[in-house]
Order: sequence, then structure tokens, then C-alpha cells
Amino acid sequence: MSLDDEDIDFSDIEQKYAVRFDEGLDHVVVIDNVPVVDDAKKGKLFDIIQKRIKSQVGVDVDKELFHMPFGSDGNSKGYMFVELASADDAALAVKTLDGFPLDKRHRFAVNRFSDIEALADIDENFTEPQQEEYVPNEHLRSWLLDPQGRDQVVMCRGNEVAVAWHNRSSPPQVIDSRPGWTESYVQWSPFGTFLATLHGPGVALWGGPSYKKFMRFSHRGARLVDFSPSEKYMITWSHEPIAVPENAPVGPQHFTAEDEGNRVAVWEVRTGHLLRTFPMAQDEKKGFQWPMLKWSGDDQYCAQVIPGKQIRVYEAPSMGLQDKKSINIEGVVDFEWCPLGDKDREAIDAWGDGSNPAKGAKKPRDNMIAFWVPEVANQPARASVMTIPNREIVRSKNLFNVSDCKLHWHPQGNYLCVKVDRHTKTKKSMFCNFEIFRMREKDFPVEVVELKDPVTAFAWEPQGSHFAVISSNDPNLGMTAPGITIKTQLNFFHLDPKKGDFRLLKMLDNKTCNTVFWSPKGRHVVVATLGSSQKFDLEWYDVEFNAEIRQGAAPVDPADEVKLIGSGEHYGITDLEWDPSGRYVATSASAWRHSLENGYAVWDFRGQELQKHVQDRFKQILWRPRPRSLLSKEDQKRVRRNIRELGKQFEEEDLAEESNLALQNKELYLRAIDEWKAWRASTKERLESKRKDMGLPPLPSVSEQLEQEADQTIEEEVEELLEETEEVVVG
Repeated sequence: MSLDDEDIDFSDIEQKYAVRFDEGLDHVVVIDNVPVVDDAKKGKLFDIIQKRIKSQVGVDVDKELFHMPFGSDGNSKGYMFVELASADDAALAVKTLDGFPLDKRHRFAVNRFSDIEALADIDENFTEPQQEEYVPNEHLRSWLLDPQGRDQVVMCRGNEVAVAWHNRSSPPQVIDSRPGWTESYVQWSPFGTFLATLHGPGVALWGGPSYKKFMRFSHRGARLVDFSPSEKYMITWSHEPIAVPENAPVGPQHFTAEDEGNRVAVWEVRTGHLLRTFPMAQDEKKGFQWPMLKWSGDDQYCAQVIPGKQIRVYEAPSMGLQDKKSINIEGVVDFEWCPLGDKDREAIDAWGDGSNPAKGAKKPRDNMIAFWVPEVANQPARASVMTIPNREIVRSKNLFNVSDCKLHWHPQGNYLCVKVDRHTKTKKSMFCNFEIFRMREKDFPVEVVELKDPVTAFAWEPQGSHFAVISSNDPNLGMTAPGITIKTQLNFFHLDPKKGDFRLLKMLDNKTCNTVFWSPKGRHVVVATLGSSQKFDLEWYDVEFNAEIRQGAAPVDPADEVKLIGSGEHYGITDLEWDPSGRYVATSASAWRHSLENGYAVWDFRGQELQKHVQDRFKQILWRPRPRSLLSKEDQKRVRRNIRELGKQFEEEDLAEESNLALQNKELYLRAIDEWKAWRASTKERLESKRKDMGLPPLPSVSEQLEQEADQTIEEEVEELLEETEEVVVG
């Protein structure tokens, strides 16, 4: 048998020994800020960088394609060249590795070689550039220096967006108003540093006293925005899949071919760099859930759940999988990160990086994730708490007869409430349990609080140990037919200081409320009826009504502490929000929901309506958030002790503002009176002139008219019925 050379496949050999022709250097990148090493340590450094490229870029690069120049002293020059397989890989390497921290002293600066090569034609003769006048950047938190301590609001009406100072008695004082500032809605960042607006080409952030554009993010069609708790990162979502044109710009702020088809993007706020994109995850039962990625309280991690399979935790800013693998949890439904409380932040500040902690400082506790899995075969449902990055289960609780679970962390991270919707064995009726994990105590003990009715709303008190629950046994519960008003019960629970457990504090029946809004400072709460076409009730409660009288002593009857301190109604209400100080509440009726009496109202914390503005096409009002106070605990206690003395100054300013407003109204009134008198005098002159021309006598003066009226005799006829007789006539 003879073989023909044409039948033999030499492709593998040809590929191995193929000579690469110089078709450009777009596949070569230059990595600067590389550690300076000698020839003996070069191999170890290459190993480290090879692993970084593999983990961050996702491609294998042979070390023979690494080129590092050395100086005459035998040490490297601090930069190197890397040949990648394609220009797309090089673009991805620039995007993912630029700014990557190799260690504490070295942060990569990555560029394409072709970009650097383009600078070779620059004239070598140095020409001193013209010195530009220094223009300081605007302070991004300048609004906190307002001498009156006012808060800001942003309002959307029609096509116009306005930012204004809130005044207690007078209408808002507009700072900046722009038509077409956004194409949909606006959103503040968590600390109020930035205002996010959404446009067709992407998202823009604005800040400073003049609201200059701080950064823009090119995510076409973005419709949802979510910030990390410390404003370091931002996530955007678009219903349109990412499409990268052929001549798209290249750089860390732009998408590459690697991002094609994805819909969720993660960005670094300060630099505008794109960190990573994700496909849209969708739960078959619940649909698309937002936010898709949830952040840890310290911004170190974000995570997403793959329903029924796993939780994926990503490290920021590299956005690589933590420990390079997912957390496989069969049947997992949902999870929530433990928020950072004041105690956690104080521990982080005192501990620092751990190299030189403050005296007596305790090590901060690890980040924690709470998740739950449903019943599978003979295995009961389970709620668990896991630490990150150790991935250690520190507490778990089995649950039975479970229909659904909701995870509610206390805003300070002190407690975790697992709201368990249970069914009876016949599955004909539902009731609710609260499994409360005490996260500040040893071994995380769990307490069970049971309610006999289904629960429709749950909310923790942000700065205390109360929580409010709305439940209902109305047979119409769950029906969405128009005109149906569900009767509900409002329940307040508290941590009993004597027994040490959570107990029902007070139950109020025959309500229609369906939403709970706690003041950010705790103690006061508003319950509202939203989404109804017939009821628009608002009720303000104080859960420590006698706190000033008790002066720290335990209440005689804890139920007497819960008092209704105000009530009201806002027709067509769709939204409600407390201001950051806990002094005011804004309610609004948005044109996005209906077109009936759109506008907003502002109330104080006791339910007294201060302002109401009915505005056509009104859409949105948002209070500007405030960052965490820089005052120490001792300073805050001192302020609370002297609150009455300090408050007098603000009360005087409020009275002065009201007086100024009254004075302005008085001036307008007097001006209108003067204008009326002037018109009356000119009219009288014209009338006298006409009467004179007609030969008529002049009109009498006012005093003469009064005398004539006094001399007139007024005659009045009065009819009086003296007697009335009825006679019956028989025909």
C-alpha cells in the first residue's frame, strides 16, 4: 500500500513551527510597575504574573512570550512585554489588569504596545507647556456644610429635574433645575455624594455645588442602577444585550468582544473602569430579581445566587471568584449579606489593616451570608449563616412545613429574622413564624416567635430592638380585584429587658395599612396604605412615648409606650420616605402610577402636615442621603444631653423663617392695597371729569354719604298671622 503525501495531515506540525509574520503588534501589551528583580528571581516573578493573567484574563500564556529588559546593573527596568494570542485577548488584558494590585507597593499599569508605539513620532525637542491656571475641584460633600443644617431633595416633574433645599415652612429653595436631565428617573448614591441619571447612551453621575458631571458609564439602554454600600462600585442593567461594534473604542471604560450578549455590568465609580459583565440571571419561578448582585457591607465582596444550585462570591475589584470556586448548596433559594453596624465600623477603624491595631481593639467579625434551602425529599428546610471568606457554617436551623422564607437582617447586624411562612398539615391554612438569630451573642442562639396569621409586612427598628409586623386574617387576602380593602392587624414586638426575649408589645386591630416605614433614627414609625384605590391612610406611632418622663427607668406597662401621635391622609399616595435626620416625612402621588392629584406633601415626625404641593405630571421626590456621622460616641452623647439648649437655636431660626415668610406675605398684601387705592382714585377722577362734562353735580364725599345714610328713614312692612281656622266641609 502506498501513501500519497496529500493524504497526510501536517496541520499540527505546520501550526507548531509556523513563522508569525509581522502583521502588527496589537496582540502585545506592556505591563508597567512590575517589581524590579535580578535574573535569579525572574522565573519566580514570571510564574506569579502568569497566574495573574490566567485568573484575571482567563488565558494561558507561555512564559517564553514574556520579555523583560534588564539594565546595566543586572536588575530589571520595572516593565515587561507580553505576547498574547490575539488582539482581543490583549484588549481584555488591558481592561482587567490595568490598575490591578500585585501587592501593596505595585499596581499594574497596562497598555497596548501599539498605543505606546504611536508615541514614537513625538518631537524630541522639549517645549515647555503653557501653565494652566489651577482650578480646584468642587467638594463632593459641600451640602453638609449648610449653616442651617438643611437637607436637600431632588424632584422630577414632567421633563424637568430640580435639586432644592428643604425648608420647614416655605416651599423648597431650588438650587439647580434642568430640563431633560434624565430620560427616566434619578437616584442618589448611598451617602448622597452622587446623583445618578439615566440616558440612552448610559448612566451619568453628578456632584458638587454646581452639579457638574463627575463620570459617565457607557452602558446603552441602562434602566436599573445599584450602588455598593460605600459607593465604591456601581452595577447597571439594560434590557438590551451588549453589542460591541467593529470600530468601538478600546480602554478600561469600554466593552470588548468578551462582553457581547451580557446585560449586567459592574463599574468602579471613581475611575469609571468596567470591572466585569454578567449575563442576566433569571429565576424560573420569581423571574428577574434586582439587585442581581448583592454587596457585602464593606464592599469587599459581591455575590449572586444560582437558584437551586450555588452561591457565587466575587472579590472586588478583581471580580474573580472568591477562592476560585462557587459555593455549591443544593436547593438554595435566596441569601442576604449581614450589614455593617456601628460596632462593626468602629472595630474596623480601630483594627485598621491589622498590622498595628489600636490598644484594646477587637478583631472585626468576618462578613456573613444568611441563606435558606427548601424541603427536599425527607430533608427539612434549613436556614444557615456562613462566614466569608472561610465558608464556615456557624449556625443552622431546621425548619418544617415551609412554604416560603424571607431573610431580614437588623440594620445594625445585631439580629437575623427568618420569616417562615408555614402551612398546616392539610395545607388549607397558613401561619407565620419568626426564627430570630442573636448575632452578637455566643453560639448565635435562636428564638422562635409565632403568629397565627399570615404576615404581609415586616420591618426592624434601625436603631433599636423593636420590630413591626402587619398581619391579616381577611379571607380576601391575596385577591387583586379593584375596590377590595384588606383588613389588617398592626403588631409591635420588643426585646423584653426582664425576660431577655422578644415579646408582643401591642396589637392594633381593624387597620388597612400594608406598609411600615421606620424613622432612620428609630423610635418613630409611619404605617401607610399604599396601592389602594379607596384608602390612603397614614398613621404615626411613637414606640417610646414616655421615654423622657421615665428618664431611663423601665416602663410600668410596656404597652403604654406605643402611642398614636398623628394621622393623616394623602389621596393617591404611591411613595413615602423619611429624611436622613428623622425629622420629616415626604409622601407623593406619582404620575408613573396614576394621573390623579399628582404632587407631594411634607410632614413632621408627629404627623403634622407642613406643606402640600399639587403638581401636574409630578413623578418623584427623594431625600439626599447623608454619610455616617464623624462624631465620636462621646460627642453624640454630649449632643443628646444638650439637645434642648442646642435646639433653641434652630427653633429661633424656624420662627425667623416663618416671620420672614409672613412679612413677605404682608408686603404683598400692602402692595395690593396700594395698587387698589391708586386705581380707585384714578377711576374717581375720570368719573368726576365725565360728570362735569355732562353738567352733573359732583359726587358727594364719603362723609357726606355717611350723613345721608344716617338721615334716611327705613320703612319695613311686617305681615303677622293672628289666627288660622280649619273647617271640614261635607259634600
